[in-house]
Amino acid sequence: MTDVRSDETAAIELRGLTKRFGDTLALDRVDLVVRPGVVFGFLGRNGAGKTTALRILSGLARPTAGTAHILGHDVERATDAVRARIGFLPDVPGFYPWMTAREYLEFAGRLFGIDRATLDARATALLEMAGLASVTTRIGGFSRGMKQRLGIAQALINAPDLLMLDEPTSALDPIGRREVLEMVASLRGRTTVFFSTHILADVERVCDAVAIVERGRVVASAGIGELTARAAANHLIVEIEGDTAVVTVARALRGGSWLKSIETDGRTLRLAVSDLPTAQREIPAAIAAAGAALRRFEIEETSLEDVFVGLVGGPTR
Repeated sequence: MTDVRSDETAAIELRGLTKRFGDTLALDRVDLVVRPGVVFGFLGRNGAGKTTALRILSGLARPTAGTAHILGHDVERATDAVRARIGFLPDVPGFYPWMTAREYLEFAGRLFGIDRATLDARATALLEMAGLASVTTRIGGFSRGMKQRLGIAQALINAPDLLMLDEPTSALDPIGRREVLEMVASLRGRTTVFFSTHILADVERVCDAVAIVERGRVVASAGIGELTARAAANHLIVEIEGDTAVVTVARALRGGSWLKSIETDGRTLRLAVSDLPTAQREIPAAIAAAGAALRRFEIEETSLEDVFVGLVGGPTR
């Protein structure tokens, strides 16, 4: 879970959030806290429950049980004034194809009651941010990437404190994905960005923190660095001097309650451990008892993909 200081209100707080559709359990007692000002990735395979959570947070669906708070307010009792502080882009946004980008932003701004001068200045700034300032083509002629960037700009027209994006880079080509991610990254510190995705590379590129969801449950939530470091601490590479010592050492270590798995490869041991301090004591002792020398002892570098596969048991795109 991402910690929030006692003096700040969480941008998002879910407690025991549950959603059923008939016999299908889409969200299963989800607990999650997102602190303000971060870019937060909600990562999971398709069908893991990400869109359901976003629909509840945006007020488009009601929970079966538990609570969901946005900016300190219960979503089920949130007023229009609270919702005016939120921006939302669904996974398949709709546009009026006969409008230009500026016309579309101005239309959205008028729905919020933004005054003309403020709306004009804000639309200009957002079109610049989206790379659409010089585009005069009507939206019907936009590429998918251009539409997604316009969609984010529209979700920002009310200067929200919380921006929620559902799969904002899904189905984009590499250039379109890069452009959208650069736009998302530029918002860091200016507003809280909470976006769902099944694309690991997107999370690694722009997110400060991530929650991994699987079958409606959050199985991990932490900063990117903390999450990978936590997993890395459980995987060790040990290189031993001596051709036969590695087999002797491996035999001596097997059966330890702190050892999850061990593999041998020539003079190298690869170990997964549940207790790093104990491993750091037991491994050198076993090597010394075998009359061998320790050449290398290191914590294996771990990627977010390694963490994801370890938690959910399968890859994602």
